[in-house]
Amino acid sequence: MVNTVLQYVFGGAALALGALGYFRPTHRTSQWAGALAAAGAGGAAYYDAFWPMVLLGLTALWCLFLGVNWVTPGWRGRFGLVAGVTLVALLVLLPSMESMSGGVVKCPTYIKERMGFRLVAGLDLRGGLRLVYTVEVAEAIRDKRDAYFEDMETELARAFELHSGEDRPTDEVYNKLREKVTITAPRDESNRIDIEFKNPADEAKFDKRFQDRFRGELDFAHEVGSGKVRYFIREAAESDIRERATLQAKEIILRRVDELGLREASVSTRGEDVIVEVPGEDEASFQQIRDIISQTARLEFKLNDDENKFFEQLSKDLQGTSLPSGISFQSESVSLGQDADEEPIVGVFHFAVITNQDGESSEASLKRFREWTETLNVPPGREIGFEKLTTMDASTRKETDQGWRTYVLKSRAEITGDMIRDAQAQPQSQQGSLGGWLVALTFTERGGSIFERITGDNVKRRFSIILDDKVESSPVIQGRIPGGHATITMGSGDAQVQLQRSRNLEMVLRSGALPAPISLSNEQHIGPSLGRDSIKLALEGALGGSVLVIAFMMLYYRGGGLIANLGVAVNLLLQLAVLASFGASMTLPGIAGLALTVGMSTDSNVLINERIREEQLEGRSPRAAVELGFNRALSAIIDGHITTLIAAVILAQYGTGPIKGFAITLIVGTITSIFSGVVVSRVLFDLWVHGKGRDAKLNVG
Repeated sequence: MVNTVLQYVFGGAALALGALGYFRPTHRTSQWAGALAAAGAGGAAYYDAFWPMVLLGLTALWCLFLGVNWVTPGWRGRFGLVAGVTLVALLVLLPSMESMSGGVVKCPTYIKERMGFRLVAGLDLRGGLRLVYTVEVAEAIRDKRDAYFEDMETELARAFELHSGEDRPTDEVYNKLREKVTITAPRDESNRIDIEFKNPADEAKFDKRFQDRFRGELDFAHEVGSGKVRYFIREAAESDIRERATLQAKEIILRRVDELGLREASVSTRGEDVIVEVPGEDEASFQQIRDIISQTARLEFKLNDDENKFFEQLSKDLQGTSLPSGISFQSESVSLGQDADEEPIVGVFHFAVITNQDGESSEASLKRFREWTETLNVPPGREIGFEKLTTMDASTRKETDQGWRTYVLKSRAEITGDMIRDAQAQPQSQQGSLGGWLVALTFTERGGSIFERITGDNVKRRFSIILDDKVESSPVIQGRIPGGHATITMGSGDAQVQLQRSRNLEMVLRSGALPAPISLSNEQHIGPSLGRDSIKLALEGALGGSVLVIAFMMLYYRGGGLIANLGVAVNLLLQLAVLASFGASMTLPGIAGLALTVGMSTDSNVLINERIREEQLEGRSPRAAVELGFNRALSAIIDGHITTLIAAVILAQYGTGPIKGFAITLIVGTITSIFSGVVVSRVLFDLWVHGKGRDAKLNVG
């Protein structure tokens, strides 16, 4: 509705400006340029392109100023620039003004939905939540070790001439390799790989070429003739992995916080801990932050081994024995591929189930289940996957957790999260509120090629999608899937729950997977770090100082003081708008920077007023006094601001925390102060002396 109104407004403006250009030849260029800009703004409103519409609309307004017979063309151009910049600043600040005024200043919903800029109170003024996460760096080391483990298996397959080329070996190749050599990566030691040749003569495969292939971050121990080799990650390499994992975790958490629109949050590291501080008081928002940050978002696609008889044999072996509470065995009919006539081959797959006990949480149940499965002798190259079991109330469509079930999966992931280019939450039907939700994945070129090959080679087999070591779904491949796209469904529960889950998953997948799981080691609700009394006194001091400066300028410089105060107001408005566009948080050092730039802006106007007064005392006309006053004050204004800017840049470069916040505010304030002192004040003085012609009189005290 608003866009339609704006289309008509800008369309009418385009026609009006075009007509003015036709009937007033002296200003035809500016009026017709304005008509084109207004027409462009109307088109931008039609396509809901907010910022192009704003900028083109302001350009049309500027052209209108250029086309009127008022003062001089140069003044009209400067006045249009000042008016446009001021209007943009007000627009940028509107959403922040509503939140910071407690709703006293209202921001239209249309603007709020299209304006992502916010200026918010920082931790020192508002308080908030402090979360300390410990990065489980041992998992990062284990992941590095597992990557070397897979490379070693592939290299040994080549050494035994069982495999060639760059593709990953097949299961048949790995089975033949296990007949010749045993390679293990103990779960209880994150940095060790053991190789044992079954035939001592095959020890010759462990030659210099093989040793050089893995010399980078690994050392090895080998006793000639024993047939055994032990590789381990060097201590220096371990330290490097730990440091990289912590820094990478910090960067990914920071990206997730930014995705949530919480740019005022602080993310820092201390040892192997990542510290997150978020201003605010909303517990619902805090819980969403906890959920988003703690999700590792490790995504893997693994093929199911539904032909494996592991659980079937296990159920026979354990028959008559006492199983842990809630654990049982079940079976289901599954598709095991297709025959030569492309008919599905149906088989029976056995799996284990654990049911939640009274008062037991779903995660506690999974923990017990994992501990039990870790005692089982899982076949080589295979692992157990876990999927949540739920029931849904038909009337309320609310899901209730019941327990977990297992799958036998091939250990090697066919596709991993680093092969995902993009993730996007989408409705499953055109009526998003009525249907379910899913997350659409777009693979990289390499990931799409692998996905197409895997789906083509395993039609009518199950392919599990695993997120953070939990099976999200295990669909049957219906055919080759080209194009590099896949989907993750969000279940069949409440649509609003699915929507929230899909958006959270989209967010964490787009920000990237954490290099290792993280655990919440400490949580604190913190109040304003400076204390309410200190904040109140500081704000009163900043406000009182500004009021005194404004009052002095009015009393001492009269009309010139009024112009100076208007320039200071524009300076403050521009400074706040720039900070809001950066997504900055307003801290007490930032308020100190604002107060200081008010003084700097006033100082510029003092120089200008004094120079104008001197020129008047020498008998020059008001126009000449303004012209010479600005020209002769300009060098002093620029020099003073440049020295302040240099000091602020150095503080921003080497300072941290409050010092850096003060410096950034000072840098922005210095630049806007030059603009307000040199451009805004000049426009207002010129309007004063030109508006009344030769009868104009200057009153600068």
